[in-house]
Amino acid sequence: MTDTTDDADTTADPETDATTDATEGENGSAPGRHGSRDEDHGGHGDHAEMFRRLFWRDLLLAVPVLVFSDQIQDWLGYEWSFPGSQWIAPVLGTAIFVDGGRPFLSGGLDEARRRRPGMMLLIALAITVAFGSSLISLTEALDLEFWWELASLIVVMLLGHWQEMKAIGQAQGALSALAELLPDRAERVVDDGGSTEEVAIDDLAVGDVVLVRPGARVPADGEIVEGSVELDESMLTGESNPVARSEGDQVVAGSVATDSSIRVEVTAIGDETTLGGIQRLVAEAQESKSRAQALADRAAALLFYVAVSAAVVTAAVWLLLDRADDAVTRTITVLIIACPHALGLAIPLVISLSTAKAAGSGILIKDRLALERMRTVDTVLFDKTGTLTAGEHEVTDLRALDDDEDRLLRLAAAVEADSEHPLARAIVQRAADTGVEPSRATDFRSMTGRGVAASVDGDDVAVGGPALLREFDLAVPDELGDVTAQWEERGAAVLHVVVDGEVTGSFALEDAVRPESREAIDELHRRDIRVVMITGDSRAVADHVAEQLDIDEVHAEVLPDDKDDTVTELQERGAIVAMVGDGVNDAPALARADVGIAIGAGTDVAIESAGVVLASSDPRNVLGVVELSHASYRKMVQNLGWAAGYNVVAIPLAAGVLAPIGFVLPPAVGAALMSLSTIVVAANAQLLRRLDLRPEQIS
Repeated sequence: MTDTTDDADTTADPETDATTDATEGENGSAPGRHGSRDEDHGGHGDHAEMFRRLFWRDLLLAVPVLVFSDQIQDWLGYEWSFPGSQWIAPVLGTAIFVDGGRPFLSGGLDEARRRRPGMMLLIALAITVAFGSSLISLTEALDLEFWWELASLIVVMLLGHWQEMKAIGQAQGALSALAELLPDRAERVVDDGGSTEEVAIDDLAVGDVVLVRPGARVPADGEIVEGSVELDESMLTGESNPVARSEGDQVVAGSVATDSSIRVEVTAIGDETTLGGIQRLVAEAQESKSRAQALADRAAALLFYVAVSAAVVTAAVWLLLDRADDAVTRTITVLIIACPHALGLAIPLVISLSTAKAAGSGILIKDRLALERMRTVDTVLFDKTGTLTAGEHEVTDLRALDDDEDRLLRLAAAVEADSEHPLARAIVQRAADTGVEPSRATDFRSMTGRGVAASVDGDDVAVGGPALLREFDLAVPDELGDVTAQWEERGAAVLHVVVDGEVTGSFALEDAVRPESREAIDELHRRDIRVVMITGDSRAVADHVAEQLDIDEVHAEVLPDDKDDTVTELQERGAIVAMVGDGVNDAPALARADVGIAIGAGTDVAIESAGVVLASSDPRNVLGVVELSHASYRKMVQNLGWAAGYNVVAIPLAAGVLAPIGFVLPPAVGAALMSLSTIVVAANAQLLRRLDLRPEQIS
């Protein structure tokens, strides 16, 4: 609605200077760790709090102004006064003008300075004219007192701004959330004997060697100089399988050692790390977003020129008729009436109700422009892992050479029961789901990068992938070879079970497709929206998922930089892109997309980078965002249509166009029409409550 929030992508933009100046000393986010940009900016939550306080404070002051207004008393048929009560309106009205009018006057001055008139300048013009004429009326030089109109206008506009600020989200917490992926401290190796000391991450230098224990995060980019490990890099690369790394391999900051300790020589720190590069991409994408104004801002800019032009014409005509008093009266009336309450509330009311409705359906609207743009989206770009798929492996196939699949599962689950590896948990879960009780395992052994082994019922049982077979110099039996080859072709992780030195069976484990994903994609296709999938997983995995879901376009084996580039490429083709993702690797793309939609179960950085957040992982909720965008935009247009219709009628009447036939719109009646227009737009906005955004109702 206002130029204080034209750009939902950054509070550092000049558009926000007015509100930022008005709240200076009250704002200020806590600095993010490791140099987050949040330390440089106040947030919209601060602005919302400022407008909330101003609204309630000035509402209390406005009530006596209205109660003791002669016009209000005449309309409602009561009389209430006491000695000195005639000064209540001037004193409290002046206080409201100074207190509540301050952000509008500051914002209006900023708009005038930049020659970009909008709602702030329109409000500033109206309240200044109302205040000035009311002050002059105290001298009896002019009979145009607008104290109650001034008070009600400021209070209503404060309410509108408060509601709007509550509905606006910022993506700037993304950089702080990225920093949270790094540990605060690291174990630095201090001598050849292996002794370590705990140091702050900022104290690390290139060439230092750090110890990374099982379950810990790698503190900086580097090279493994001792040990081997399976790293969970899914938060950075999107690859759903843990990746085996050994001496000489590169590792990236933020990845997690899942099964053993390693020593890493630091090769990059701070902004030079992969994570630092992602931070830069997020920042650049946020700052490069469109500077398009919101719908009400554009209407306000047009109305400003209409109001000023009408006022000039009105003054000129009445002066030509040699009626100076009428020229002043009519001109002031036009300028005040041209700023209707309806325009100030038309958009904030719709935004407030639509965001509340969305929140009740598990959809958090953080950015009003994202919601507005969603109705124009023609391409939805889905991240695969954790979005279209569950993000966790499950056993999708198993084959036993002796056809005793229960025994195969019982032995494998017994060995894997003591392992924390994601694939191990999947096998144990399959046993639990099928009612197979694992045998008791003893002498558990972990073979890093190869598998695990234990003694089960007197047999020596090992479970692992191809590296395990190479370790034991074994080959997949012909009876299993054909089926495991098919599993591998579609990108499944294949684990083999070795009992007493012989391969007895195999498991296929995959990141399962969510059952709701096909339904969501079918509905998007029915709305003529293309669906594109992007993933860090292998081409085989991506194509297998795409085939199941009838996806239009696939981008596989994509790194974080490439995800951001893919969004840019789609936009350069002319597509209006909504990106749906949940991982750190999705953050730059979420920020770059026309609309960023984060799965709420995902990472903080993905959520902070997006304009819309889905509380559940059900991709059908994307349809709810589409429906809400269309419905709320219709209400905005309808409300603005009413506000415009009001001005089409009220401004000419206020100017005195019907004076030749004896009708002139009294200022008090014009003010009453402003109040009526507010009631109409409020009632119309309430109809949004009827919208049903539940996935099962939309699809």
